[in-house]
Amino acid sequence: MSHIRKSFSGITVLDDVSFEVKSGEVHALAGGNGAGKSTLMKILQGVYSLDSGQVTICGTTFNGSVSIAEARQAGVGMVFQEFSLVPTMSIAQNIFMGSEKLQGVFLDKQAMNRATVQLLNRLDVDLHPDTEVGELSTGYWQLTEIAKALHANARVLILDEPTASLSATETQTLFDLIRNLKSQGIGIIYISHRMDEIRQIADRITILRNGRNYLTSDLDSISDEEIIAGIVGHQTDNLSKRESRVCLNDEVLLKLDHLHTENGVENVSLEVHRGEVVGLAGLMGSGRTEVTRAIFGVDRVTSGSMTLSGKTYSPKRPQEAIANNISLVPEDRREQGLFTGHSVCDNLVITRYDECERAGLLSNKSIETLVDNLVKGFSIKVDDTKTEAYRLSGGNQQKIVIAKWLGKDPDLFIMDEPTAGIDIGTKREVLDQVAKLAEQGKGVLFISSELSEMVAVCDRYVVMKHGRTVGELPAEGINNEADLQLAIQHSGTLNK
Repeated sequence: MSHIRKSFSGITVLDDVSFEVKSGEVHALAGGNGAGKSTLMKILQGVYSLDSGQVTICGTTFNGSVSIAEARQAGVGMVFQEFSLVPTMSIAQNIFMGSEKLQGVFLDKQAMNRATVQLLNRLDVDLHPDTEVGELSTGYWQLTEIAKALHANARVLILDEPTASLSATETQTLFDLIRNLKSQGIGIIYISHRMDEIRQIADRITILRNGRNYLTSDLDSISDEEIIAGIVGHQTDNLSKRESRVCLNDEVLLKLDHLHTENGVENVSLEVHRGEVVGLAGLMGSGRTEVTRAIFGVDRVTSGSMTLSGKTYSPKRPQEAIANNISLVPEDRREQGLFTGHSVCDNLVITRYDECERAGLLSNKSIETLVDNLVKGFSIKVDDTKTEAYRLSGGNQQKIVIAKWLGKDPDLFIMDEPTAGIDIGTKREVLDQVAKLAEQGKGVLFISSELSEMVAVCDRYVVMKHGRTVGELPAEGINNEADLQLAIQHSGTLNK
């Protein structure tokens, strides 16, 4: 890709950007939220047109925009950060959408199912091809997307934050697959904010900043500090363990007692005290997200009990949770955290309309002030807050989801994968905010697939497996990601 330029509504997003990936290479593409990474790749994949520049794919040069069909035919496959699956269709139907196998004039369902099983086996995933995608967790959606891209026999494979919803084990399975594809001469473009992953899997790295090339380097020739400084524009500290801290008081804010729900929670007991951050640990599918949904009134509780500040708590809908000063950053921001077709302004103010009322009417000035403060405070990259949320990068969308709740001053803050898709500088800001909430006497229930983040903020860990709580771990003695991984595995073994 040579001298690519792209603007939206007069705003320059890519300014003279050049990028290349070689056969059999994993090339990491990094940069802060809104740096232009996803836009550049969508031009390569044919989703966006370019204003000027040139694209060459496997020897074929395009002197104008590449169409989706041309990109696919040339061998480009992409797994977007935002899913492109149809929830009401099966895994096989999604994978073969647009390239269905036929037997005469009829769909050859058996052939598609056999091919789907082979693809899923390559990913070490044991799912039936007839399973409806809408029944799967977010992590399995990601794996289905990857299988869909592999089915197209891509020679250039773009992976945009592919591990955002994967467990550590599933991430390593993906890396094994990437190494296999690399050995077959496939060029892989790997977009990620996770430094440890880039180090593990990539050969080279290109960093974009503000829509321009900042640097391209072999990974062996650049330090983590140089990469981080390139992404955020200044030096920043790596994640480190939070200092041990006694809770502000012994008050039990939230208590779950032998909780069962209609959606897979089978026996969960835990407590969150005021002034502490409790990490809910476990593999994807262990029931962590389902617990948060029950607390927030989304899933129905079938037995067991919950108490909030010592009083019986049994929400039937999210509005009741919000009325009890509980906030939730959900795992899936696009489906559960945003109104993507509405403006940035609407999304930020939706939880705080009551603060913008004057004499029973909404005050546009109050709304503007509130939104401007949130945009500046969270460094949300948007030129006009009337812009629809879906037009923003994934990281900036995530900032909106977090920002809209913090001003509500919740007593209990539930955060399910809060740093998904955000750059390392913003990630540090989010984790600092989590620590501040605890210091203010709030309770935080924290979930992250990145164990280093949990080590950085958690005072205590509750381990889940198969919808059950199987152990509790103090933060003492857990000083890094490896310590926590071993402790989680040990908890699961002891409670089989």
